[in-house]
Amino acid sequence: MRAEKKYLIDEVEIHLKKSDYVILANFNGVTVADAAELRGKLAAEKAEYHVVKNSSLRVAAKSLGLPDIEGALTGPTAIVVGGKNSAGVAKILKQFFKERQKVVVKAAVLGRKLITPKDVERLADMPSMDTLRGRLLGLLSQPASMFVRVVNAVPQGIVNVLQAKVRAAGQPNP
Repeated sequence: MRAEKKYLIDEVEIHLKKSDYVILANFNGVTVADAAELRGKLAAEKAEYHVVKNSSLRVAAKSLGLPDIEGALTGPTAIVVGGKNSAGVAKILKQFFKERQKVVVKAAVLGRKLITPKDVERLADMPSMDTLRGRLLGLLSQPASMFVRVVNAVPQGIVNVLQAKVRAAGQPNP
């Protein structure tokens, strides 16, 4: 294998190791300005956008034991990797496609499983991790707050009865 080709494959392997997901996209029609804007948006999620050769990606994916992505390796290919929030990255790509009609998701690998562009779209529609954490915290704290209200209701009831008795004793009977 030529040194240049080995270098390109190693470079792609380094990118693929950055996260537990990789999104493959067709970047046909994407200008340099569009790519720079997309990279800027992805940086917010600590993700990266790289244009790669299909042959280098094929060899690198195979050497890392990723699922067979052969069907997605047609035409120009870019990969999106990095960051922990794959749903947030999918949201950015979906929004970018909606605005520009340029970047099209070919496939993705998430947790060593090949997923379709439709699955990536569903991933983009999911709530963010912060939203899910907030919902979970709300569900976990709800029983505790209900318990406190129930425990507090008994003494509060006694106080209300005593207060009513005091009011009744302080007022003359007609």
